[in-house]
Amino acid sequence: MESFTSWDGTELAYRVVGSGPPLVCIPGGPGQAVEYLGELGGLTRSRTLILLDNRGTGASGVPADPATYRVDRLVDDVEALRQHLGLDRMDLFGHSASGGICLLYAARHPGRLNHLVLVAPSLRVVGLPSDLEVDRVLAARAHEPWHATAVTALHAEATTPEEQQRYRWEAAPLLYGRWSPAAQAQAAAEPAQFAPAATDGFYAGFAPDPALPARLAEFTAPTLLLAGEHDIWPTAAAVRQLATLFGSHELVVQPDSGHFPWVDDPAAFAASVEAFLAR
Repeated sequence: MESFTSWDGTELAYRVVGSGPPLVCIPGGPGQAVEYLGELGGLTRSRTLILLDNRGTGASGVPADPATYRVDRLVDDVEALRQHLGLDRMDLFGHSASGGICLLYAARHPGRLNHLVLVAPSLRVVGLPSDLEVDRVLAARAHEPWHATAVTALHAEATTPEEQQRYRWEAAPLLYGRWSPAAQAQAAAEPAQFAPAATDGFYAGFAPDPALPARLAEFTAPTLLLAGEHDIWPTAAAVRQLATLFGSHELVVQPDSGHFPWVDDPAAFAASVEAFLAR
């Protein structure tokens, strides 16, 4: 791991893997260490991935001010990383909750981006619902042997940390296109990757800026929005709604995939992202 000092003195860690032009990658969760991104389905063959551990997660330091865990404050860490890397402009990748960080970065620093890649992005920062047509998505998988248990766990309210972990595991198949060994391995590793303070602080006190959609409409850098066909948060329908806010964008719905499309079909995922970044 390499490190740098961010704007407030917090030491942040990042990992560099692969070869080719750099792609700065911000993990989601929220509050999850970047290791879950792995090598993004083999993107390391054509890209140098700069994999950041957000503050308070993974190998990065804990900030003195817990308020800096908030999604809009993390934008400053992305900008500090860009400056540290010496990049005048960069290609930026966000997944899930970090999609919100990247959307806010695009609005605040539009001239610093060549390409923006958003995979299963959270829509909370733009005030859009993430669960459009979720009942249809869930019903389409009713034939799966784990379906009834997973849906029950998805809607269950845990009363203890142990119950929360059990429900999370039982609902996990809903986040993947196939409950394969690779999916099970990733889901099993997740609990140890989360930092509760970073998770809890991500949206603490945050309210969407009503002006953000208008700023995104003016954003001109090419943007890839990639959704999984079976994802339940955000659904593909919700990502299509996000797409209407952008002028220059490409929308890809990856078949037979969920919230982690590089796990479900690494080759298809890498091909989509590589083709987009090459244009």
